[in-house]
Amino acid sequence: MKKKGLHALYAEDPHKADEYVFGRTSQPLTRRGFLSGLKSLSALLGAEIVYSQFMPAGLIPAALAQDDTPFTIAGKDGLVVLNDRPLNAETPAHLLDDEVTPASRFFIRNNGIVPQTPNPDTWTLVIEGESAAQSKTFTLSDLKTQFKHYTYQLTLECGGNGRAEFSPAATGNQWTTGAVGCPRWTGVRLKDVLTAVGVKQDAVYIGYYGDDLHLSRTPGKASISRGVPIAKAMEDESLIAWSMNDAPLPLMNGFPLRLVFGGWPASTSGKWLKKIVVRNQVHDGAKMLGKAYRTPCKPVAPGTSVADEDMCIIEAMPVKSLITYPKSGINHPLAKSLEVRGHAWCGHSAVSKVLTSIDFGQTWQSASLTRPVNKHAWQHFKTELTFPTDGYYEIWARAVDENGRAQPMVLPGWNPKGYLNNACHRIAVKVVA
Repeated sequence: MKKKGLHALYAEDPHKADEYVFGRTSQPLTRRGFLSGLKSLSALLGAEIVYSQFMPAGLIPAALAQDDTPFTIAGKDGLVVLNDRPLNAETPAHLLDDEVTPASRFFIRNNGIVPQTPNPDTWTLVIEGESAAQSKTFTLSDLKTQFKHYTYQLTLECGGNGRAEFSPAATGNQWTTGAVGCPRWTGVRLKDVLTAVGVKQDAVYIGYYGDDLHLSRTPGKASISRGVPIAKAMEDESLIAWSMNDAPLPLMNGFPLRLVFGGWPASTSGKWLKKIVVRNQVHDGAKMLGKAYRTPCKPVAPGTSVADEDMCIIEAMPVKSLITYPKSGINHPLAKSLEVRGHAWCGHSAVSKVLTSIDFGQTWQSASLTRPVNKHAWQHFKTELTFPTDGYYEIWARAVDENGRAQPMVLPGWNPKGYLNNACHRIAVKVVA
């Protein structure tokens, strides 16, 4: 069976990607195929897909998975795909060196099927709930004209970033270090919109609902519907955002409207935002219950079975750092010093210092560290390292927050879902004489 070259198919018009959505008519991918509707898939395969009515939404045909062309995602640069049902992709550490993360290098985390390309002119957001004083609907134009705009650089990180290092292994996307980024987000403060609607005194939580479909395509079934306590919702930096880095949000990152809660698991920052509910109880939407985005309330031994009632909701993310330069695995001349740089962040406070080590944590050297440009923005560190002799080295980075909490050198406490791995980031360097 002969198939067209996947890159050649869209080389003439790379912007065509935005005309597709994830599912039956979807955002196209390369290497494992373009999910661009059954007709396009059949054309790529060179034959009609028999039993296509039973083909799971978002499935990339095995024939296209055999293509050796490097995997790329339209609008993204260098991301590594972890899963295609739904699409999830992370960014290698050395591609996160920018102080402000470009949209092209911001990770993708989906739970369901991305909605068909939305029309911002007809998009609406409903605010309601038992603790809302009224139910009110806003168009995107209403939000832009009725409320003051704010721009913040905010760190978003998947709660499972680093899951691949846990043992015993946890189920889920095996993120390494790249499910994090810190772009500039522009929108309106969530608290301003909630205040305009009215928040009752018994409000304790907000929840969101997006326009993405559950993988089962069951009508009315949410793929994810999480939220945050009302105190977090009322922070100045909590945004209803329509822009990333002064441009419309990428489709895969929530176009045309999303929540952004810096410093908390990115799952709380709902994409394709259609509804916010103000609750008089902890929100109980999809992936708010059971073990989803929860860790044991008390430390447990690796491999322990933990009851749902003994799991606590993840809130602020722990202190963490990432070496973004140099790329792991380089050769470096012994006679020269080596510049090392990266980012550090913390969900509940600022980072006070970053230390580096070349002797597996026996000794540490302080790096220079910037202050955050605003609350919940990551900070940048830099240092110069010299090596006593040639050979293999590992460079470790360790951040410490303002309360004295430091990254563990190897792994934090194990948990069943593999969340919150904030172990020291390390890269390999071969020093040559």
